[in-house]
Amino acid sequence: MKHHTQVGIVGAGPAGLILSHLLHLAGVESVVLERRTRAEVEQTIRAGVLEQGTVDLLTAMGVGERLAREGFVHRGIYLRFNGVTHRIPLHDLTGGKTVTVYAQHEVIKDLIAARLAARGQIYFGVSDVTLNALDSDRPFLQFSRKGEVIKLACDFIGGCDGAQGISRNSIPSGALTSYERLYPFGWFGILTDAPPSSDELIYALHDRGFALVSTRSPTVQRLYFQCDPTDKIENWPDDRIWEEFRLRLATDDGWAPKEGPITQKVVVGMRSLVTEPMQYGRVFLAGDSAHVVPPTGAKGLNLAVADANVLAKAIIAYYKSGSKALLESYSETALRRVWKATRFSWWMTSMMHRFPDGDAFKHRLQLAELDYVTRSRAGETSLAENYVGLPMD
Repeated sequence: MKHHTQVGIVGAGPAGLILSHLLHLAGVESVVLERRTRAEVEQTIRAGVLEQGTVDLLTAMGVGERLAREGFVHRGIYLRFNGVTHRIPLHDLTGGKTVTVYAQHEVIKDLIAARLAARGQIYFGVSDVTLNALDSDRPFLQFSRKGEVIKLACDFIGGCDGAQGISRNSIPSGALTSYERLYPFGWFGILTDAPPSSDELIYALHDRGFALVSTRSPTVQRLYFQCDPTDKIENWPDDRIWEEFRLRLATDDGWAPKEGPITQKVVVGMRSLVTEPMQYGRVFLAGDSAHVVPPTGAKGLNLAVADANVLAKAIIAYYKSGSKALLESYSETALRRVWKATRFSWWMTSMMHRFPDGDAFKHRLQLAELDYVTRSRAGETSLAENYVGLPMD
């Protein structure tokens, strides 16, 4: 392999793959390093609600064919509380914008296929990756591949390897500031072989806590309910799980979720994290390397896509004109959207979950907030605009 590239990218997740392909379309070379195998990357099951801007970008990149064929386009979402369901008409409130339910690992499969078809350089299964000489004009990545230690010189490095990756932790102590909020609950999630319970996502607040109904395919569904973040999967046999869903999703008209064999169970912790700035020297963080949001607002994947889009434009501008202006303003540009999405995710989470220290007064405030959002055109529009996605840059 070559030992120099224009952009070295750590991580073959959404941010890294989209960054690599956008650069390729503009004639900029990149190399993507990933510690997992291709099979492990593609088989990591993750839900996905794609904003309108994400769908538009993937389509423009030439990787939207399967998305258009297999994704579920949703023109609204349901909020359920006090046993009554209220629809937020996203499409009507945002000038025709929608969201598409299409799992993140399916997006990953499409991106990997596109990169490899274009003879893109993705090295799976690498180990001992380090980021070096970060404060110089010639940083380099060092890693092991097939028993060989390789030094890869780069003009720029994209740190796209997630919250547990090495990119953010390679930046010198004190150069970054992190803002974090831990939530005192998690989500218990399941995959079930069952037909769809609803034509659109259902977000439900119940005295027992939050619940979410989503769709994976015509025969596979994903559902979640709020749980203790330290809860164990073995505490939840299938019968108890379905009983909990029936309780939390109950309506005055007798609606009930479609049930089937449960094929996956997982407990997901929840936090908000934003790191500033998202760059150090010639290293640029994108996606979960720089920020994490709770899944309530469906923003994680979409923020990664937006970061990659902003960063790609900045790098392309540098190679086309020599201008560093967009590179220097990358953090400022990306963080404007990141903080707005973090606010929205925090707001949705706070409105839809029962907090351990929440008393009757706080619960009544949550119900009042939901009543306002579902009865006010302004309230509905604010939720809808954020849910379908704010501008990417």
